[in-house]
Amino acid sequence: MANRLRSIAILTSGGDSPGMNCVIRAVTRSAIGQGIKVYGINRGYQGLINNDIHELNASSVGNIIQRGGTILYTSRCPEFMEKATRQKAAQILEDRDIDALIVCGGDGSFKGAIALNEEFNVPVIGIPGTIDNDLSGTDYTIGFDTAVNTAIEAIDKIRDTAQSSDRTFLIEVMGARSSSIALKVGICTGAENILLNTQKIEYQKLANDIRRGIRRGKNSSIIIVAEGEKPGRSYDIANVLEDMYHISSKVCVLGHIQRGGSPQANDRFLASVMGRLAVDSLINGETQGAIVVQSGDVKIVPLSTCSKKSDHAMESFIGVAEGLSI
Repeated sequence: MANRLRSIAILTSGGDSPGMNCVIRAVTRSAIGQGIKVYGINRGYQGLINNDIHELNASSVGNIIQRGGTILYTSRCPEFMEKATRQKAAQILEDRDIDALIVCGGDGSFKGAIALNEEFNVPVIGIPGTIDNDLSGTDYTIGFDTAVNTAIEAIDKIRDTAQSSDRTFLIEVMGARSSSIALKVGICTGAENILLNTQKIEYQKLANDIRRGIRRGKNSSIIIVAEGEKPGRSYDIANVLEDMYHISSKVCVLGHIQRGGSPQANDRFLASVMGRLAVDSLINGETQGAIVVQSGDVKIVPLSTCSKKSDHAMESFIGVAEGLSI
């Protein structure tokens, strides 16, 4: 494999996350340093089937390590679920003399990569990139740390106005099926409660907690709400608190601000290490792998290990915020 690997392509797929540019930079420069050509595919799998591919060089990825988003853009491509579409993609890679593909994205992106490999023998390496930190097989996904820090900065500012105005705030963070952002943000901001999307809301307990704080002199409360399948659930929660428990609250949905911004050090570092290991793995003959973080180590595992959503990463910290908010 080491003698036959002449060129690789890289794409970013699904939701963007801070640190994807660091992955692109690391893959490109690591490969070029080994005499391997690198091609960037614009807009994920959609760009692949549209043959929207261009060669990258060391200058192409200069001055991007600090930039959020992805210079290769990203998209979701439902058509890639069809075998005929994947066959077209494999043929385009063959026609362009591209020997292997590196995919940075989440579980759906990895499922597409697995199918390319198993059906058409395209060597593939996946790098977990999603702010939700919700992939099986890895303790960390690129973008999580930056998303958390972005939310923390916003919530610290909201707490200032909450205290100044004697208010309770419901602050909604991203994470459709994942509790990781809500848990870490809640603990780091000293939130009085964290309402996860996987747990039934105990309204009486929530109201009692807010009133308990008021009785001991607190003039504000911060409640972190995981968005769930549909953003905006905080408004329903606020209505119940008002109608049934006569507790007035303000709602702030942080939304896509959590996806943007310059990647934090942890994301820059891990993305760079993962990108380098992805190239090395292909050189060493790997044909279907994922670069993951497990117990602090960056390693390669079978790509199928990371092809499912999982809420395991922060689950052991459930209850910590509540224990600290007496």
